[in-house]
Amino acid sequence: MTHDLVVRGGTVVDGTGAAARTADVAVRDGRIVDVGRIDGAARRTIDADGLLVTPGFVDIHTHFDGQATWDPHLTPSCWHGVTTVVAGNCGVGFAPADPAARQALIDLMEGVEDIPGTALSEGMTWDWETFPQYLDALERFPRALDIGTQVPHAAVRAYVMGDRCHDDATPDEVEAMRRIVVEGLRAGALGFSTGRTNGHRDIHGAPVPGTTAALDEVEALFSAVVEAGHGVCQLVPSGVGAAVTSDADDALERELGWLLPYAERTGQPITFLAMEHLVDPEGWRSSVFDAVRAANARGADVRPQVASRCFGILVGLQSRMNPFQWRPSYRAIAELPLTERVRVLRDPEVRARILAERSGPADRQSPLYDAPRFDRIFPLTRDPSDPHLDYEPRTDESIAALAAAAGADPWEVLYDRMLEQDGREFLLFPVLNYGHDSYDGLHAMLSDPLTVQGLGDGGAHAAVVCDASMTTFLLTHWVRDRTRGPRLELEDVVRRLTSDGAALYGLDDRGRVAPGMRADLNVIDLEDLSLCYPERVTDLPAGAGRLVQRSTGYIETIVAGETVVADGELTDARPGRVVRGPQTP
Repeated sequence: MTHDLVVRGGTVVDGTGAAARTADVAVRDGRIVDVGRIDGAARRTIDADGLLVTPGFVDIHTHFDGQATWDPHLTPSCWHGVTTVVAGNCGVGFAPADPAARQALIDLMEGVEDIPGTALSEGMTWDWETFPQYLDALERFPRALDIGTQVPHAAVRAYVMGDRCHDDATPDEVEAMRRIVVEGLRAGALGFSTGRTNGHRDIHGAPVPGTTAALDEVEALFSAVVEAGHGVCQLVPSGVGAAVTSDADDALERELGWLLPYAERTGQPITFLAMEHLVDPEGWRSSVFDAVRAANARGADVRPQVASRCFGILVGLQSRMNPFQWRPSYRAIAELPLTERVRVLRDPEVRARILAERSGPADRQSPLYDAPRFDRIFPLTRDPSDPHLDYEPRTDESIAALAAAAGADPWEVLYDRMLEQDGREFLLFPVLNYGHDSYDGLHAMLSDPLTVQGLGDGGAHAAVVCDASMTTFLLTHWVRDRTRGPRLELEDVVRRLTSDGAALYGLDDRGRVAPGMRADLNVIDLEDLSLCYPERVTDLPAGAGRLVQRSTGYIETIVAGETVVADGELTDARPGRVVRGPQTP
């Protein structure tokens, strides 16, 4: 029988953690039918000699809830080997949605996830009200990648409680919310998500609905997952992502104090965000992970969800985080096109005037307001002419260190560095996951079998980060390039990117290169694999801008046997679909 596709002679890393091996992979009707020595004919053949062949990556933490209604490829994730995404994280999303409250959901997503509200307003079709109708709307749109989603607490609360969505819910309101969650799960949602950190707020400063919900309400909505018979509960705990203080630590300890006993009683799958604090990272990590490990030994099924690099803001003239943006002389030219702005900023008189000023009262909550931590701001490249991106910089590479070495004011060094690459230079400001200015703590988290990979936030934080590239970063930095400490094994990294997350969400038909599995594959030139420099583009609806990061080295990314990205170029294939509920081979 003729195969639709045979990938010949590649180094197969099958997603299970097993040792890599040379093999052919045969595909027919969107499924893998054989792995080994394949002599049969094929309508198309990919010569994978010298290349890796892996399952397509399953990204369980994205915010493509709006973008999925207009972008079939879900850029930039598709440029980083991702073939399946899970949206609806952190308790925010767009269904259910009262037609009169759509703008409030947009304001919430813009504030929490930094997705331009103009793009959401222009791009979304809004041909739904209930969560099942939202899934139907997603299904009507032809797509290249697969998408599954979760029922978000904030949208459910706003739908049921309206203007009272920040108040305590009545028993009747809790029951109404519970019924909506069950309905969404039975229609095909992969789980339920909620956010309880005060750091998440809408563009008006209001907290996410559900942030301070009573535990009885949260447990009732978690129990809806049990009633529906499938699904994951995804949680942003109180204290995670907040300022690193003893209060934040206490809040997280209180959160685990109810979460872990609940998980032990029910055994339902739960994943919560775990980001390493910069103060006492070892103590924080060991106390949290040891508590989870003990609970799992007693019957819980809890997976801390971790990132593969620091939660780091990109600082620059093209970023929303520009340390000079509140100074009067800069504000006078802030709306100029970048090329013209750079020309003005290079004028010695303008430079001296801006450097002599101090910020106004615009945003005193910004971590870069008036007195930034120059010892925590690092050029993204060691040298403007060096293409290597340095996401694990040394202390002596900070703006403070460079200024001290040059006998200069750090403000001057920062100003001049931001003008490199014709104003397109970015600098890295690690906020979390960078204890002791290294990734040694992250290595411990990533190599712990307790954790699950996530937090790439595909589609989100459009003006300050572009972390959807974390999949590629795992393969480049952690497998091949790291010099400051231990690396990770290729087979374990591929498992983390594929079968591990797929299994958590019940997607057992993908994440492995094996007969019967969905033919979602990556063909990768690991030697050539690299992250491109971040860039600002204006490709969102209404011409809204965002930061994106491309890659090189993905020869082909294949969904259900069809190539959706080839050498970085998007194809016209639309094999993707909405993933409804658990999947079996």
